[in-house]
Amino acid sequence: MASILFKLGQVLSVLCLFVSRSQSAVSSIDLGSEGLKVAVVNLKPGQSPISIAINEMSKRKSPALVAFHSGTRLIGEEAAGLVARYPNKVYSQIRDIIGKPYNYSKSFLDSIYLPFPIIEDSRGAVNFKIDDDGSIYSVEELLAMILGYAVNLAEFHSKVPVKDAVITVPPYFGQAERRGLLQAAKLAGVNVLSLVNEHSGAALQYGIDKDFSNGSRHVIFYDMGASSTYAALVHYSAYSGKEHGKTVSVNQFQVKDVRWDPELGGRNMELRLVEYFADEFNKQVGNGFDVRKSSKAMAKLKKQVKRTKEILSANTVAPISVESLYDDRDFRSTITREKFEELCEDLWEKSLIPVKEVLKYSGLKVDEIYAVELIGGGTRVPKLQAKLQEYLGRKELDKHLDADEAIVLGAALHAANLSDGIKLNRKLGMVDGSSYGFVFVLDGPDSFNDESSRQLIVQRMKKLPSKIFRSIIHNKDFEISLAYENEDPLPPGVTSPIFAQYDVSGLTDASENYSSRNLSAPIKTNLHFSLSRSGIISLDRADAVFEITEWVEVAKRNLTLENSTTTSPNISVEADAKNSSEENNDNLHVAVGFSNISNSNMEEHNTMDLSTERKLKKRTFRVPLKIVEKTMGPGMPLSKESLAEATNKLEALDKKDVERRRTAELKNNLEGYIYATKEKLESSEELDQISTGEERQSFNHKLDEVQEWLYIDGEDATATEFQERLDMLKDVGGSMFFRLKELTARPAAVEHARRYLVELQQILLGWKTNKSWLPEDKINEVVSDADMLRIWLDEKEAEQKKIPGFSTPAFTSEEVFTKVLNLQDKVSGINRIPKPKPKIEKAIKNETESTRENVTNPNSTSGENFNQSRRSARDTDGSSNAKVDPEPKVHDEL
Repeated sequence: MASILFKLGQVLSVLCLFVSRSQSAVSSIDLGSEGLKVAVVNLKPGQSPISIAINEMSKRKSPALVAFHSGTRLIGEEAAGLVARYPNKVYSQIRDIIGKPYNYSKSFLDSIYLPFPIIEDSRGAVNFKIDDDGSIYSVEELLAMILGYAVNLAEFHSKVPVKDAVITVPPYFGQAERRGLLQAAKLAGVNVLSLVNEHSGAALQYGIDKDFSNGSRHVIFYDMGASSTYAALVHYSAYSGKEHGKTVSVNQFQVKDVRWDPELGGRNMELRLVEYFADEFNKQVGNGFDVRKSSKAMAKLKKQVKRTKEILSANTVAPISVESLYDDRDFRSTITREKFEELCEDLWEKSLIPVKEVLKYSGLKVDEIYAVELIGGGTRVPKLQAKLQEYLGRKELDKHLDADEAIVLGAALHAANLSDGIKLNRKLGMVDGSSYGFVFVLDGPDSFNDESSRQLIVQRMKKLPSKIFRSIIHNKDFEISLAYENEDPLPPGVTSPIFAQYDVSGLTDASENYSSRNLSAPIKTNLHFSLSRSGIISLDRADAVFEITEWVEVAKRNLTLENSTTTSPNISVEADAKNSSEENNDNLHVAVGFSNISNSNMEEHNTMDLSTERKLKKRTFRVPLKIVEKTMGPGMPLSKESLAEATNKLEALDKKDVERRRTAELKNNLEGYIYATKEKLESSEELDQISTGEERQSFNHKLDEVQEWLYIDGEDATATEFQERLDMLKDVGGSMFFRLKELTARPAAVEHARRYLVELQQILLGWKTNKSWLPEDKINEVVSDADMLRIWLDEKEAEQKKIPGFSTPAFTSEEVFTKVLNLQDKVSGINRIPKPKPKIEKAIKNETESTRENVTNPNSTSGENFNQSRRSARDTDGSSNAKVDPEPKVHDEL
């Protein structure tokens, strides 16, 4: 682990050279089924450019949990604290439920012993019913809460607002899941720069600090997370490009293929252990008892099993201990690694399938793979690593990346590249592809032929993003559905390959309008699709295309007119073959009428020679068609009304959370003040010098009153009440603790002032010796102020000695420091007065030079002599305010 952190530190230090300076900050969110990680790209001086945001418990990974308890919403670590006690109030696996049908989600949650209640909404998707107040939340709303929590971690870490983010998704996520995730992000106020496949994030992190100009390589990224497993084949290479006029080598990678098992992960291994220990506990209890029927007991058991599995990764034997598993009965047992591997025997073979399929469909052999990088927590299991080594024929697997943080760090690099405010100077081209192929299916009043009714629009692994164009021959309004190319595989929980439906209208009316004209080709409809950077495909535009052939009258050029144009350049003829004959005649009329001004005789001659002729012309008309989405089912997006309602609900919860945190903070402040003050009253001997026994006893009584209220009536108190009582206590004890502080602060301030007065004497002596130009009155003013400060200190110290310690002080440390600072400012101002420059007399010198020039050059004109004497006079009187006429120019005098 230490070596991995060291390598990661090296990479981050190198990245400091890659990132351009900016005050912007963006984040990446690695959203898992059980947890999340957040990375921040922030270029504030003194900080690492890319770093992991830690949570309130100083952990780098946070639970992806939401809980509702006693009218309070809890997220992350706060929610995790309730899992064992209130498993029916803590909502998890939210990422794996979004976009899924209700029946699939219900079966999935029951299989992993999650007891929280869910209901089916109008779309056939999942809603969560909160028992406390009967509130109902959609999956998008709960996921928005988790994403909002992630953004808050990023902002707290970077100390600047962070709204732009890249969110990772597993490669098997379909259209419904990706759309739902984007809607959740919108509810959370997150501007998603892009969704990025997890393997692409890992590939970015792997290649950012490497050079592939010496040769390309194929790398397989094998990731086993909590709920899924995939293997991605990535090809790294380099190409030559131009940068600042120089030829440079640019690294790039392309995702060639990715294969997955969405239902195989570390959770499957944990469930095997859970079932094993549940059977063992049932045998201990006997009488046909089944611990699986107790949701609270199963929550406790699953929590401890996770720890046991982690221990088995490093040890051959691991214990398990659960206090009060059920009915105050403790459970303790042990398991060997050998038994664990036996329980998961069938899982080891399944774990190899993604790798086998990647190699099979790519046509590559095992020895053509440069590296097999392991990522994800599930890859730490020794048996899994051994099976991979055996199949690949390798003694060691590659572990150059941090198994937990490689994806989120790579996604942060992607976020920096997509951001407007942050750019990476080091370039690594990324070409990701669509995990699924897509087709469109047409339906309408008139049946389509077999070839055009179903067309492939996106091949699997097609580059992201892309624009796609298709043309069909049809003249009636129709319906179009978007579907997955193959039914195997489909995204988890999806039963129908169709995921989006649209009504395209306006074609029937347009066809009727143009049918009376001479159509030269069948009516076509152009369909424009887009495959976004996030892997979402949509129908963006549809146009009806009509090609018409018709006769039009155009101006016929006459040979006489062309010859006469050469003679008279003022004559112009305008004719456009695309316009009607009337337009051509008008143009001719205007142009020939203009030529009348120069040659009226030619007008009559040209008019007689001009005539029109009929020509066959082809014209193309495009008519935009109306597109209305009518997608139904769990993948149906939330309506505008539902989004607005959800936004209001989340904002109300956010405000409530802010008030709750403020209340808790003020309660802690009040409690801390009471304990600290009581300790001072009991242990501080100096308090006896500055307060009376009656004063301390009275204050102690006030503290007891507030403490009693805090633990009896303060449980449901508001933030305002806590603040009021804290302010009251500070007012009562404020004067006493102020005197306690001044007991040591005041003598220290006096000592500082007297020390400075001694230093000032040396400063004054230095002025007299080295800075004789300083104004005498300014120096005398400083001397006077210093004497006044010295006298004031003597008087106040004498006065303070006469006053008892529990009375108001005669003077304070703040007063002393203020007077010293004022004196220091005055001394600094005088010390900055510059030495004046010496005065140089130029008048005599200039007159002498002028006379010498007149004697030396007898050929000079009288005007030149006059100018020189004028300049000499001007230099001599330069310090006066007299105005001198500008000297005349030589050529004027001549």
